[in-house]
Amino acid sequence: GVGMDWQRSLRSRLAARCGPKKSEQELKDEEMELFTKYYMEWKGERRSGNASYVNIPRFYYRLPAEDEILLQKLREESRAVFLQRKSRELLDNEELQNLWFLLDKHQTSPMIGEEAMINYENFLKVGEKAGPKCKQFFTAKVFAKLLHNDPYGRISIMQFFNYVMRKVWLHQTRIGLSLYDVAGQGYLRESDLENYILELIPTLPQLDGLEKSFYSFYVCTAVRKFFFFLDPLRTGKIKIQDILACSFLDDLLELRDEELSKESQETNWFSAPSALRVYGQYLNLDKDHNGMLSKEELSRYGTGTLTNIFLDRVFQECLTYDGEMDYKTYLDFVLALENRKEPAALQYIFKLLDIENKGYLNVFSLNYFFRAIQEQMKIHGQEPVSFQDVKDEIFDMVKPKDPYKISLQDLINSSQGDTVTSILIDLNGFWTYENREVLVASDNDNTADVDDT
Repeated sequence: GVGMDWQRSLRSRLAARCGPKKSEQELKDEEMELFTKYYMEWKGERRSGNASYVNIPRFYYRLPAEDEILLQKLREESRAVFLQRKSRELLDNEELQNLWFLLDKHQTSPMIGEEAMINYENFLKVGEKAGPKCKQFFTAKVFAKLLHNDPYGRISIMQFFNYVMRKVWLHQTRIGLSLYDVAGQGYLRESDLENYILELIPTLPQLDGLEKSFYSFYVCTAVRKFFFFLDPLRTGKIKIQDILACSFLDDLLELRDEELSKESQETNWFSAPSALRVYGQYLNLDKDHNGMLSKEELSRYGTGTLTNIFLDRVFQECLTYDGEMDYKTYLDFVLALENRKEPAALQYIFKLLDIENKGYLNVFSLNYFFRAIQEQMKIHGQEPVSFQDVKDEIFDMVKPKDPYKISLQDLINSSQGDTVTSILIDLNGFWTYENREVLVASDNDNTADVDDT
């Protein structure tokens, strides 16, 4: 309406002013000139009311496009310089040693056992002597955070020093990860994280024994864990902040320790034995050696007791190539089944159980999966358990908000998700659940014997 009106009046005024002799281009130029004049007047009126309009700082800088090579290079360079500067602001080893020396010198007696303590007054003194880089750590807030129940109101020197080390480590790692963030947006894509881990391998003594030919499988195995848990919506990228906040990097960097115990190696997904175990299982399942797993091959996974119906769903829902799954898809499957207490794993399994894609499990879907367990029991010559009983037990365990529907959130909140999913998809899992009283009793018998000796 209004827009059209001023255009029309502008045109008629122009037409009135100039005879028919003007060319199209001249008309356009004049129209533009008038438009600019009116616009500036209008803008001037608007602006005089509020002087702060004049200097709004620029807050949006668009990212350079793919073909703007020079701009991209400039951006990369400036980020590298920025990260180097940030890196120089961190305490180096010598400065950390100096900090420890100062803390030790200013400790406030008495000690608590072996622990050296420091009071607030001395804490501030150390802060003054420790130099500008340390300033951020010597605050009342940090002191209060580390203050526990010392009768003299002191904090442990060791705890404070560990706090500083942890902060420095986090910043270092953040800078290290940011160097691989090609887009410079605060997140890593799969290829970025692959590059980071590949270049990390030589710095981890625990991986010294890995064959070069295994590197690509190792990197794939490691990256999957980050993406399975930190990218549940499968966007293909994860925030650097999320990587820093979860414990996976700690596990990965634990491999710097040359003396890592056998137990730690077995429980650490990133250790060489663990990565070789997962890859070895994959090779063992791949009977026809085509580098992929068919449904038939996957059915021997674990104890070989996953039901056919569940395996059907895996192959319907997950990414496959001509009906077979590759190593990457297999890793997601393993991570889901090995971590059934974790929300991301439950989300993966829930999607498979939710056959009608309704966002909840009802009696129909529970029955659909449990029928396969009953079939298996018959095959093994066991008396099938009635679905009615199992259904009631599942609803009792989960206690969903809606008494007829189990949502993913219900399953997570109940902290029984691992048990419920095992009952529905794995004969062995169901059998373990059914015989839990017997198993607990036999465990107790064993402990009784131990006590007697």
